[in-house]
Amino acid sequence: MQLSLLFSEERRGKTFCTLTCFFSFRIYEEGKEGIPEHLYLCETDVEICLTGGSCKSPIERFWNGNDMIYILQKAVSRHNEESDPVEESKPDDTSYALELLSKESSGPVALSVRTAKQLISFYTMVQNPNMSHLNTGELVVLPPLGIRCDGSDPEHTYWLGAEPLTAGKKITGINLYMVTCDGPTADKSCFANLEELITAHKTMHHSSVVMTKGFAQYELLRAAALEDTIVESTSNINVDMTWNTVNKILETPVLTSAATLNITLESGDPGSPVYQLYRELQFLLALSEGLKTGVTQWPEPLESESAVEQVQELLTDLKNKLDRFCISENENGTEKIKCDTAAVDSSIKSVFSERGDLDFAEQLWCKTRNVSSYQELVECFTLVIKSLERGEIQPWIHQGSSSLLGKLIQQSYHGKIEVVSLSGITPIQMLLEIGLDKMKKDYVSFFIGQELATLTYLDYFISTSVDLQEQVHRVQKLHHMLEIMVSCTVLLQFKHENLFPLTQICMKYYKENPLNEKHVFQLPIRPAVVKKFCQNDDPEIWKVDIISGHGQKEVRTTWQVSTNPPVEHMTSNNTGLSSDSTVSGSSEERMYYIAMAKCSQVHFT
Repeated sequence: MQLSLLFSEERRGKTFCTLTCFFSFRIYEEGKEGIPEHLYLCETDVEICLTGGSCKSPIERFWNGNDMIYILQKAVSRHNEESDPVEESKPDDTSYALELLSKESSGPVALSVRTAKQLISFYTMVQNPNMSHLNTGELVVLPPLGIRCDGSDPEHTYWLGAEPLTAGKKITGINLYMVTCDGPTADKSCFANLEELITAHKTMHHSSVVMTKGFAQYELLRAAALEDTIVESTSNINVDMTWNTVNKILETPVLTSAATLNITLESGDPGSPVYQLYRELQFLLALSEGLKTGVTQWPEPLESESAVEQVQELLTDLKNKLDRFCISENENGTEKIKCDTAAVDSSIKSVFSERGDLDFAEQLWCKTRNVSSYQELVECFTLVIKSLERGEIQPWIHQGSSSLLGKLIQQSYHGKIEVVSLSGITPIQMLLEIGLDKMKKDYVSFFIGQELATLTYLDYFISTSVDLQEQVHRVQKLHHMLEIMVSCTVLLQFKHENLFPLTQICMKYYKENPLNEKHVFQLPIRPAVVKKFCQNDDPEIWKVDIISGHGQKEVRTTWQVSTNPPVEHMTSNNTGLSSDSTVSGSSEERMYYIAMAKCSQVHFT
């Protein structure tokens, strides 16, 4: 037998190869070797994905084996799709095989169980040192193999797998895996009995001693439940619980379990306490994009009063305060200009402390973020600069301001300011600068005020030594971290003991990586923190591992229920199961898929 694999280049962080499957069989007569009498050509639409490293294995929940694993599935042809003239030219077998992988598909497509069993047999023979007469070449230990199956057999098999067993560099045997699945169903009478599972495992593997390990995952925050909104969200907060010694199916995790919080949070939920701050950030991003492209998307005005009118009122108020200060001899020092209550949204007061020290530039940002056109922005800055030139106002600003407006205000203290041409990108850049300054101070105020970080640790995120675009990017990271902390505080009632390490985890990640709202932040926590969720809710996933043996002789049986299909290529299969959401007159119950993974060993020596 010849097993020919054609490897392609690395794509999108995954290494792909196409099984051109000419599994050709050489026919031998006893004592005679010659040219094959028959050539059996298998289907050429099988593709292989070599996963490993940062690429998550689709079968890892059932099989915690080697880091690298071959995933075999059916390649989907795209003959009917439009292509350019070059692509329409007649390709050779190699280029056509690679072309199958260059097209995006709707999802992985499974092979028939019969084909999968044949491929497992071929793989096993190639790895068997006793099959040297087949001329398979030099024996090399291959990565484990997982094959997507279509569940067409009576057991509804959706994965078949194999992994070589080794002793040093010698292959001594092979582990064979099978994952079956049914459902969904709400009928718990279909669930297995733990004692029966243990007995079956002992019988199959001739084991007298077994150990059990439990796993449960609970949803603490569902994206669909955040608010009644049609906007699709990827936000999710769940907790994974693992423990030893399982006593019954679907038992609640014990308080000695190991618990890990998994957080994936998408910014911008309208129900979030910091949604108004998110909108403020979106305006900042629009200005940043305008600097890059020359086209700025101005927001629709949300207030009846225009930005120009609001700026004029701010200037008039400051002028009157300055006049009163000059007349009154009883006031000591310049009166601190308090934050305009309209500038800080009341919806975030309970979580995000209202800053009472907004300087003039920050108050101006609060007024001009309602600007609806470039011309209106120019008018706003014209009013400000003229007031400074005339000495009508002497506003205070925070020390260390590096914005152009800040410099003009500092110059006005000495009675003369430089001429600024309010044309081109200058007005947009001026507004972006004061917005950046204001929002940085907002985030710093939160993280330091809640004792979640020090100014030194925040320095990376508020540094002005990088260009404006990078500063905006880092402010986005700050906002994402804020959303995570606020959600954990408001929705999960997390205290400082959990928020502080979570902040450190988030900041460490964002100092080394770009913004990624799909990243899963993980935090080990005490089970008692999420006890009420585990006691009051059904798990999203619950499984038990029955294990016997040690090292390479270890074998396990896994039984699992989950609210989502346990394999991504699975279609609903209710054969023999009740799909009703209400059972035995009870209220609506959760629908579960039931999966089972079994392992067996074949020894070559």
